[in-house]
Parts: sequence; structure tokens; C-alpha cells
Amino acid sequence: MTAASPIIFFLALLSFMASLPVHSFQYDVGGDRGWAVPPSNDSAFYNQWASRNRFQVGDTLRFNYEKDSVMAVDEQEYDKCASPHPIFFSNNGSTQFDLDQPGLFYFISGVPGHCGRGQKMIVKVLGGSPVPVVSPPPDEKGGDESPPETGSAKTRSAFVLLALVPVLIGFIVPLLGSVL
Repeated sequence: MTAASPIIFFLALLSFMASLPVHSFQYDVGGDRGWAVPPSNDSAFYNQWASRNRFQVGDTLRFNYEKDSVMAVDEQEYDKCASPHPIFFSNNGSTQFDLDQPGLFYFISGVPGHCGRGQKMIVKVLGGSPVPVVSPPPDEKGGDESPPETGSAKTRSAFVLLALVPVLIGFIVPLLGSVL
């Protein structure tokens, strides 16, 4: 095996790892209720629904509705429940919206009066992949505390990368030995 062979294999492995997909999820806005005017005693329904979910960049929101519409707007338009020039508009009955960046997204119904009755929502999107928490070594008192949970059940490519680090080290060390 020539000295270039481990380098080529390492680069091919690195290229493969870079192409691994990051898993994303599709959320049906409002669950079984879909995107509709909430009952008068539940005007915070959509913001409560959004706060129960953990959205990541790459996830998708699906709005299911009849005789309605959905608009992505800025914060001021959200507060006013009106947007003459929304960032996004759809009225096809089943709308998908890709969460393509971290931050806050504001949604309102485009039907006059619906937003004022609670058909609006703020979605907080987290950026990047969650990083697993590594347990610290036990302290001198013999404690064995568990690390905190990462907070997300989503499998992300960062976990795959961390799992392959020992394999990569196994190829780098012999490569360095042949160069030195």
C-alpha cells in the first residue's frame, strides 16, 4: 500500500460523511385541528402548540385548512394582524413552509378577522445540530451523576460524525507514521 492510499481513503470517507443527511421533521400545525380559527376561549392555541414543539433548521411546517390562507409576516405585522406585503402567502389548503434559518417566524391567517380571533402563531427555530453531552469523570467523592439530556430526540449528522472519530483516528495515526 503506497503512502497516498490512506490519504485517498481518508478523503473518500470524509466526503461520504459530509453527504450524510440531516434528519428533519414535518409538523402538522395545530395537530388534528389544523389551521383554523380557534374557539373563543382558546385564542392562544397555536402559540401553545408551537411552544410544545422543538423546531430545528430544516424542519417543515404543514398548514392544513379549508377556505383560509397562511401568511408569514414580520413581528410588527403579526402584532397588527395585517400584512399588505407578506413574506410568504399561500391559500391552497395544504401549505408547506420550510424553516430554513434559526430565529422567530411569525404566521397569521390572511382572512380578515381570523388573526384577531387567535389564528396566529410564533415559531422559534433553533439553529445547528444538538451536540451530545459528554459525562465528566467521577469526582473524588465517588459521585456518579448523569449528564443532562440534550433536549432533542432528533438524530443529527453530528452524532454520526462523533461515532466515526475513532475510525478516522485509526487512519490518521498510520498515515502520520508513514510520513515521519
